[in-house]
Amino acid sequence: MMGSTALYWAFMRPIGLALIALLVATADAAPQRRGRFNYYGAIGPNPSYDGAFMFCRIAFNNASNGDGGGWFVDYPRADTNLSFRFSELTAATVSRDIAGNFNHAVYRLTDAEIDHCPFIMMTEPGGTYFSPEEAQHLRSYLEHGGFLWADDFWGEYAWAHWENEIRKALPSAEFPLMDVPLDHPIFHVLYDVREVPQIPSIGFWFGTGGRTSERGADSAVVHARAITDREGHMLVFMTHNTDFGDAFEREGENRAYFDQFAAPGYAVGVNVLLYALTH
Repeated sequence: MMGSTALYWAFMRPIGLALIALLVATADAAPQRRGRFNYYGAIGPNPSYDGAFMFCRIAFNNASNGDGGGWFVDYPRADTNLSFRFSELTAATVSRDIAGNFNHAVYRLTDAEIDHCPFIMMTEPGGTYFSPEEAQHLRSYLEHGGFLWADDFWGEYAWAHWENEIRKALPSAEFPLMDVPLDHPIFHVLYDVREVPQIPSIGFWFGTGGRTSERGADSAVVHARAITDREGHMLVFMTHNTDFGDAFEREGENRAYFDQFAAPGYAVGVNVLLYALTH
């Protein structure tokens, strides 16, 4: 098992110029807004399933009273960067196209293709709206071995909205919610995670001189929570008041941001993927 020091130096080695060129982009400092979007947005064609691991992102409608920027926040660089690091740091077979680029997909919850994904991710889920059909298929997907990671939502309002939506699929009477303790196996599959980091968006971090809580006192405490079945199997992993997606997306934009957030971000990210694939 690799400790935090070894992981830090694993990520501190120089990144190739070609990779940096692909990752550099303008920081987005726009805050989250309630009810900002109410539609899926454009979804392009997805790669065909080839049996290898492929990052699967979920596109969703935003509720008018939700709190989030939309399903496409951090897309697609978080998806491809996490896939790249996952291929680099584990022995997993990760899907690539004919040119060697990492495949990734965007699906709606009603798409049958998500059943090929052992892992799906939702970003800024505090804005979600699930239709009855979406909730039904999400429940079926999770009960048949799927795994959802919901990340990057801040403050108690966003949490309450998300909990209301996810309970359409997983009612509380059947699917308990728990705080995930640091001794849980998900934090120790490969890397020894001893703290769930608070990772702000790069724009917020620069704009506030290094603060990490995007909603001040309302989001000061990071929560790692899970929804399980009655037997205790984790179905949904939720990272609240932190933004792992930016740690993945923005890794090549600024050395200071990279040094502070990339290593702890990828430690959790790789562990979550391995846990989803093996449990």
